[in-house]
Amino acid sequence: MIEAAPERHLPQRARSWRISPRHALIAAAICWTGFVVVTVLVLGGRSSGIDNAGLMFWRRGAELAPAGPQWLLEAVRDLTSLGGVLLRNLIMAGVLAALLFLRLRREAVLLAATAMGGWVVNSLVKLAVGRPRPLIVPHLTEAGGQSFPSGHSFNSAVVYIAIALAFAAMSPRRDVRWTLVATAIVLSIAIAISRVWLGVHFPTDVAAGWLGGAGWAFLASALLHRPAKAMAEQAGDMLDTLTPRG
Repeated sequence: MIEAAPERHLPQRARSWRISPRHALIAAAICWTGFVVVTVLVLGGRSSGIDNAGLMFWRRGAELAPAGPQWLLEAVRDLTSLGGVLLRNLIMAGVLAALLFLRLRREAVLLAATAMGGWVVNSLVKLAVGRPRPLIVPHLTEAGGQSFPSGHSFNSAVVYIAIALAFAAMSPRRDVRWTLVATAIVLSIAIAISRVWLGVHFPTDVAAGWLGGAGWAFLASALLHRPAKAMAEQAGDMLDTLTPRG
């Protein structure tokens, strides 16, 4: 009878997989190219047709009420909250704790660095563009600050794709890894769309936000992997030094 490997050995084997830096850079290049295209359209004043049509698509009647029943509106609000500061950071904190319990320090450091770097990049772009929020339709949720790019879209793409890449490191099966990453992509796109449905962002805001966030998540995976690994190993050595030996 073959005995199962001790659980403590599983994380060590998991550390052998990571997304190919070449593939990550290709994905990042595609996303950032799209981001630049959308940004050029917005700054050049050539996005109004798409933006107006996108906002009006979800509205009906003279009062521009949201399409669909009341439960759909509540569902969209619940969905958009997954990209908000509170829930997004609570989820990330739980994931970081889980990765540390599993001794996946490299993945934990990489996730934290990716999320913090993404927040900085999104904030800088918002300040540089300074686009006000749409007033074409009534807002169906509270929203403040600049509109371009969408912070919900950018940061949810960063966090959820980075989380998927971190947990994908635990599986030797390609189909499992693809499922995790694909689920994160679909979820973050749904969060982005919810911002337009609620009337607080133009379609180009969320398109640029998602493309920039996804691009940053893949770029960070390629460029921050070695620094994260070095920091994780250094932290591990310090913990080993401080831990009393029986």
